[in-house]
Amino acid sequence: MFALADIIDSPPFSLSRADKTALYVRALSALTNYHYENCVPYRRLLDVLGVEPGECENVEDFPFIPVRLFKEYDLLSAERAKIVKTMTSSGTTGQQPSKIFLDRDTAANQTRVLTKLLSTFLGKKRLPMLVIDTRAAIKDRNLFSARGAGILGFSMCGYDVTYALDEQMQIDIPLIQAFIEKHADEPILLFGFTFMIWEHFYSSLKASGVKLPLERGILIHGGGWKKLIDAAVDNDIFKKELREVCGISRIYNYYGMVEQTGSIFMECEAGRLHASIFSDILIRDHRDFSSLPAGKQGLVQLLSLLPLSYPGHSILSEDVGEILGEDDCPCGRMGKYFAIHGRIKNAETRGCSDTYASRSR
Repeated sequence: MFALADIIDSPPFSLSRADKTALYVRALSALTNYHYENCVPYRRLLDVLGVEPGECENVEDFPFIPVRLFKEYDLLSAERAKIVKTMTSSGTTGQQPSKIFLDRDTAANQTRVLTKLLSTFLGKKRLPMLVIDTRAAIKDRNLFSARGAGILGFSMCGYDVTYALDEQMQIDIPLIQAFIEKHADEPILLFGFTFMIWEHFYSSLKASGVKLPLERGILIHGGGWKKLIDAAVDNDIFKKELREVCGISRIYNYYGMVEQTGSIFMECEAGRLHASIFSDILIRDHRDFSSLPAGKQGLVQLLSLLPLSYPGHSILSEDVGEILGEDDCPCGRMGKYFAIHGRIKNAETRGCSDTYASRSR
């Protein structure tokens, strides 16, 4: 039987391919059986598909569910009375958002694992934190959007948390300057969603001519790439332009979604997204859903060992990606590393930054 407690204290990027495969066969078997027994819609789906959870022998054999099902159904593997938090994805106007139901144990696991992942990039000491967003994003502590959940999750690694934007999404340069001066002798953690950083932080600084002294800053950002790529802004340009307006050079992108909060994929110093021991990735051929080898593009299947209160341990996203390699990244981290190439054609806009962009046009 698998228990997250068995690996929670292990270094997040420490397992070789063989060891991780053995762990995931055992863990996915336990999780699939658990959700089969405790989530009626999930059980019905597996029964219709003719899947017997106990008969899966390889990681790629375990069933996955399309991420869009979280928009259509309330998928719970815990009693509703034990749900302490409901998180929602950010759908554009008129779209049904995903709903993710967390009990106390799942919420605690997400927070603990996210903190462990970030500590490998930031160190174990909390840093003064500047959030490139507005405080209004976290108003409702019981019903979280992906945006609010992201801010609060990453805030676990910060102190003196300060918001760079007012409620009208306007940058407060004097407030930011005072914050930087207050913490002049410390590294500063900056966090935000990619499009919003570009639209409200970078663009405003560029227009004002103000250059902030953030050479010791560490920026973590994710989501909202679609609008930037449409504007011919890729990851390299994003980093270069941010460096121009505030001197920041340590910039890490991350990939993740509200359906698997906590088990995010961080970009390393070599510019590659990495799977930790708490999560993994498979690439599926869109024609027959067979598993594809490294170097082939297909639909991204995401695996997570964290979800207990809902069947989110194996989901098929609407993103297109490619595994680049495993256990041999120049950064020294073990596990798969990969690239995301965008969304499948005609997939709806999702993600808090893309949603914000569509509403603010």
